[in-house]
Amino acid sequence: MPYLDIEGKQVRITNPDKVFWPETGTTKGQMIEYYIKVSPWLLPCLAGRLVSLQRFPNGAHRKGFYQKNCSDNAPEWVRTFTLAGKKGKETRWVLIDNLPTLVWLANSGVIEFHPWLSSIGSLEYPDYAVFDLDPMEEYGIDEVRQVAQAIGSLLEKLELSGRVKTSGATGLQVFVPLVPIYKYSQVRDFVHACCQIIYRNYPDWTTLERNIAKRQGKIYLDYMQNARGQTIISAFSLRPQPVPTLSFPLEWEDLHRAVDPRKYSLHALDFTAKFPSWVEKIPGQRLEKAAERIKNMLY
Repeated sequence: MPYLDIEGKQVRITNPDKVFWPETGTTKGQMIEYYIKVSPWLLPCLAGRLVSLQRFPNGAHRKGFYQKNCSDNAPEWVRTFTLAGKKGKETRWVLIDNLPTLVWLANSGVIEFHPWLSSIGSLEYPDYAVFDLDPMEEYGIDEVRQVAQAIGSLLEKLELSGRVKTSGATGLQVFVPLVPIYKYSQVRDFVHACCQIIYRNYPDWTTLERNIAKRQGKIYLDYMQNARGQTIISAFSLRPQPVPTLSFPLEWEDLHRAVDPRKYSLHALDFTAKFPSWVEKIPGQRLEKAAERIKNMLY
């Protein structure tokens, strides 16, 4: 079986010609090649975090499964982090902090990477506040785009910086880098307050209703995504859609015109072009002043 020599590690590659996306004929080998090329941008999003993996060993068109525990057949050079759950059950998470580990996971059929919002050095204190926006039955990506714009404008009024990206599926996501000193509950409450402002401005399109049956097909402002153990698709991760789309950073100006998250795919990505920056250029931000301002807006 072929091996790749990556940073001094021998990584076994199996069935590289296996088709993972039949609609485009995209193979597992092409997926691995993509992850090697995109690793300078993807690895900083994953390093030092617990990451839920979604594996599709038979391809994106077949049923996949989530995996948290490191496989027993992992190479000896794969680093892990063991975390005890509430009932004492331990999970041995893979730490994706280098290219050999990333390629080993891709070869095992991992298509999606879903990191925690906090780092292993401060698990109780998230590095990001997140707004997750998905089209629903009644309102599509154009309404989601405008809601994301409204979130961007609100952040500007609060003197906070954030970034927006496609989800790689049908929606958009806004990340706000934070100094990791706030508990998840504090970040959740802050995002909830922001979502209340957005709901006031777009009551016909959006909802804060957690009961799916009562949402009336509106865009759900999911502030509950900001909770310990919740994960969200990483920037630059591929998705198991009919074509190999990926979660891709956008400029805020991109939201002034129609956005189609499906156009950002493995085959459409131009590695010779400069990618929009993700959150790496935004230092962690404090929330005290912004929280006071949002409180005044609400009351």
